[in-house]
Amino acid sequence: MDKIYAYETDLTKYLIKQLQQIPSIRIYGPQPEVAAVGKVAIVMFSVENISAKELSSNLDKAGIAINAGFHATQPLHQYLEIESTARASLYFYNTYFKVDVFVSVIKKIINLK
Repeated sequence: MDKIYAYETDLTKYLIKQLQQIPSIRIYGPQPEVAAVGKVAIVMFSVENISAKELSSNLDKAGIAINAGFHATQPLHQYLEIESTARASLYFYNTYFKVDVFVSVIKKIINLK
Protein backbone atom coordinates (compact mmCIF):
# COMPACT_ATOMS: atom_id res chain seq x y z
CA MET A 1 0.00 0.00 0.00
CA ASP A 2 2.90 2.36 0.70
CA LYS A 3 4.12 1.99 -2.89
CA ILE A 4 0.64 2.75 -4.27
CA TYR A 5 0.34 5.80 -2.01
CA ALA A 6 3.79 7.06 -3.07
CA TYR A 7 2.94 6.57 -6.76
CA GLU A 8 -0.39 8.39 -6.44
CA THR A 9 1.30 11.23 -4.56
CA ASP A 10 3.93 11.65 -7.28
CA LEU A 11 1.31 11.42 -10.03
CA THR A 12 -0.83 14.08 -8.33
CA LYS A 13 2.16 16.40 -8.00
CA TYR A 14 2.92 15.84 -11.69
CA LEU A 15 -0.68 16.65 -12.72
CA ILE A 16 -0.67 19.85 -10.67
CA LYS A 17 2.63 20.97 -12.19
CA GLN A 18 1.31 20.32 -15.70
CA LEU A 19 -1.92 22.22 -15.05
CA GLN A 20 -0.02 25.14 -13.51
CA GLN A 21 1.66 25.68 -16.88
CA ILE A 22 -1.69 26.61 -18.43
CA PRO A 23 -2.36 30.32 -17.69
CA SER A 24 -6.16 30.05 -17.82
CA ILE A 25 -6.32 27.30 -15.19
CA ARG A 26 -6.76 28.00 -11.49
CA ILE A 27 -6.03 25.15 -9.10
CA TYR A 28 -7.75 24.94 -5.71
CA GLY A 29 -6.00 23.20 -2.85
CA PRO A 30 -2.45 22.41 -1.81
CA GLN A 31 0.57 23.25 -3.95
CA PRO A 32 2.65 20.43 -5.51
CA GLU A 33 5.08 20.27 -2.60
CA VAL A 34 2.29 19.11 -0.30
CA ALA A 35 -0.31 17.83 -2.76
CA ALA A 36 -1.71 14.44 -1.80
CA VAL A 37 0.39 14.24 1.38
CA GLY A 38 -2.01 12.51 3.72
CA LYS A 39 -4.85 13.09 1.26
CA VAL A 40 -6.54 11.37 -1.64
CA ALA A 41 -5.17 11.92 -5.14
CA ILE A 42 -7.58 14.55 -6.45
CA VAL A 43 -7.11 17.95 -8.08
CA MET A 44 -9.85 20.58 -8.17
CA PHE A 45 -9.51 23.32 -10.76
CA SER A 46 -11.35 25.73 -13.03
CA VAL A 47 -10.67 27.02 -16.52
CA GLU A 48 -11.24 30.67 -17.34
CA ASN A 49 -14.32 31.20 -19.55
CA ILE A 50 -15.20 27.49 -19.61
CA SER A 51 -17.69 26.09 -17.12
CA ALA A 52 -16.78 22.90 -15.30
CA LYS A 53 -19.77 21.15 -16.89
CA GLU A 54 -18.71 22.23 -20.38
CA LEU A 55 -15.16 21.07 -19.71
CA SER A 56 -16.43 17.76 -18.37
CA SER A 57 -18.67 17.26 -21.40
CA ASN A 58 -15.85 17.99 -23.84
CA LEU A 59 -13.43 15.71 -22.00
CA ASP A 60 -16.10 12.99 -22.05
CA LYS A 61 -16.20 13.22 -25.84
CA ALA A 62 -12.48 12.41 -25.78
CA GLY A 63 -13.08 9.42 -23.50
CA ILE A 64 -11.87 11.16 -20.32
CA ALA A 65 -14.05 11.24 -17.21
CA ILE A 66 -13.87 13.94 -14.54
CA ASN A 67 -16.34 15.30 -12.02
CA ALA A 68 -17.85 18.76 -12.31
CA GLY A 69 -19.81 20.62 -9.67
CA PHE A 70 -19.53 21.44 -5.97
CA HIS A 71 -18.02 18.12 -4.76
CA ALA A 72 -19.83 18.48 -1.41
CA THR A 73 -18.13 21.85 -0.84
CA GLN A 74 -20.84 24.32 -1.79
CA PRO A 75 -20.07 26.70 1.11
CA LEU A 76 -16.44 26.85 -0.02
CA HIS A 77 -17.50 27.55 -3.61
CA GLN A 78 -19.75 30.35 -2.35
CA TYR A 79 -16.93 31.78 -0.24
CA LEU A 80 -14.56 31.70 -3.24
CA GLU A 81 -17.33 33.13 -5.43
CA ILE A 82 -17.03 30.39 -8.04
CA GLU A 83 -19.91 28.54 -9.66
CA SER A 84 -18.32 25.10 -9.80
CA THR A 85 -15.03 23.32 -10.26
CA ALA A 86 -13.67 20.39 -12.21
CA ARG A 87 -12.15 17.52 -10.26
CA ALA A 88 -9.66 15.03 -11.61
CA SER A 89 -9.26 11.90 -9.50
CA LEU A 90 -6.19 9.71 -9.87
CA TYR A 91 -5.60 6.11 -8.87
CA PHE A 92 -2.77 3.61 -9.22
CA TYR A 93 -3.96 2.49 -12.66
CA ASN A 94 -3.44 6.00 -14.07
CA THR A 95 -0.11 6.74 -15.73
CA TYR A 96 2.04 9.76 -16.50
CA PHE A 97 1.13 9.24 -20.15
CA LYS A 98 -2.59 9.45 -19.32
CA VAL A 99 -1.97 12.66 -17.38
CA ASP A 100 -0.17 14.07 -20.44
CA VAL A 101 -3.12 13.12 -22.66
CA PHE A 102 -5.55 14.69 -20.18
CA VAL A 103 -3.61 17.96 -20.15
CA SER A 104 -3.25 17.91 -23.94
CA VAL A 105 -7.02 17.55 -24.42
CA ILE A 106 -7.67 20.39 -21.96
CA LYS A 107 -5.31 22.60 -23.98
CA LYS A 108 -7.21 21.72 -27.17
CA ILE A 109 -10.55 22.56 -25.52
CA ILE A 110 -9.18 25.91 -24.33
CA ASN A 111 -7.85 26.72 -27.80
CA LEU A 112 -11.26 26.03 -29.37
CA LYS A 113 -12.83 28.82 -27.27
